Amino acid sequence: MAEDVLAIENLHAWYGESHILHGVSLKVRKGEVVTLLGRNGSGRSTTLKSVLGLVGRRQGSIVVEGKETVSWPTHRIAHLGLGYCPEERAIFSSLSVEENLTLPPRIGEGGMSVDEIFEMFPNLKERRKTAQGTKLSGGEQQMLAMARILRTGAHLLLLDEITEGLAPVIVQALGRVIVKLKERGFTIVLVEQNFRFAAPLADRFYVMEHGKIAESFSAHELESKTKMLHEYLGV
Repeated sequence: MAEDVLAIENLHAWYGESHILHGVSLKVRKGEVVTLLGRNGSGRSTTLKSVLGLVGRRQGSIVVEGKETVSWPTHRIAHLGLGYCPEERAIFSSLSVEENLTLPPRIGEGGMSVDEIFEMFPNLKERRKTAQGTKLSGGEQQMLAMARILRTGAHLLLLDEITEGLAPVIVQALGRVIVKLKERGFTIVLVEQNFRFAAPLADRFYVMEHGKIAESFSAHELESKTKMLHEYLGV
């Protein structure tokens, strides 16, 4: 069985005085696509941010590549090979596509070249020199946010609501990218509201509610979990 790239045990997290995560435990094995499902406010995005230390306070255990990181600063955690694509994308709006892609620092070996990026994201290749970040469509901005991570050499990708508000054709294109990344050996954690997007991509699923893991199951159990998912997600 593949090793655990990420292992979270009894994780609690706070924003100020607000206690958001209440004992989250989950594991992600090398090469897997794992999806965190749940309604808005269930703690999915906070779980991703907690892995990188982007919350006010964390308590519990977060082991990345065999190293306990719960007390580490964000920059040190990132250098273990983590790439985070936040919901707000955070690209440099005044820079061109190509300029955005030349800025990310290398945190590990094996970062994709700009040419490899453009092969994976042909939409960005068409816009490489002419488009500033502000002139890109929402879908193109999302592609650029993901592409920047792939330049860094990160191999564990934390992707937060990457399909939100995007046209179906762009959602399909992002799905194809995730399939290609998995084929290349990337490990991916998806926070996703769009269950129809996540369902065919993920190897395993965790369902979150009220800052806890309510259910977990593998892809081959998906059909038998339909009723439960209706109850938790309304899908």
